[in-house]
Amino acid sequence: MSTQARRGNTRQRIQDVALELFSEQGYDKTSLREIAEKLEVTKAALYYHFKTKEDIVISLFQDLGRPIDELIVWAEGQPRTLETKQELIRRYSESLRSAEPLFRFMQENQAAVRDLSIGESFKSRMLTLFGLLKEPDSELTDQVRCITALFSMHAGMFSMQNLEGDPEEKRKAILEVATELVTAANPPHRRPARPDSAQTVSP
Repeated sequence: MSTQARRGNTRQRIQDVALELFSEQGYDKTSLREIAEKLEVTKAALYYHFKTKEDIVISLFQDLGRPIDELIVWAEGQPRTLETKQELIRRYSESLRSAEPLFRFMQENQAAVRDLSIGESFKSRMLTLFGLLKEPDSELTDQVRCITALFSMHAGMFSMQNLEGDPEEKRKAILEVATELVTAANPPHRRPARPDSAQTVSP
């Protein structure tokens, strides 16, 4: 294994352990020393990757934000058809596959998220996605459907933990509901004309 690969694995382990401790004990009550002890590494080894707890959290949001930013760029280059919006929701669901621990952290450490200003960048991305799902002249109820479609995916990661069933089946069920909301928010008479060149959604 290359040095770069090992470093990558160590960075991922630090993020995973830090998130686990932040969720169990709270962000403010967790120290870098505790993270290092849980990892069974020295603080110096931890400092090689992250100097502060804030650095760890920022890196987690950057990792989550990267695929969302790519999704936004993709969607902005597509025709504003229902098919594009349905594909946007599907791809967003894919980007959240490994994000459950981070959303748990956000839910349980809301004050820390506000203080670190990382919540603002996430909120900005959500508003951009919302704008891509709704039509400019959407009725209020349809706007609510679009924003609910997005946040149902976030809420579903927590609420579905208490339901029996395969995790992948539960993810598909959440996606189905979100897709239904987006479809209902874009009834045929309110959809923009579909360009002849956009018979399929491009990769």
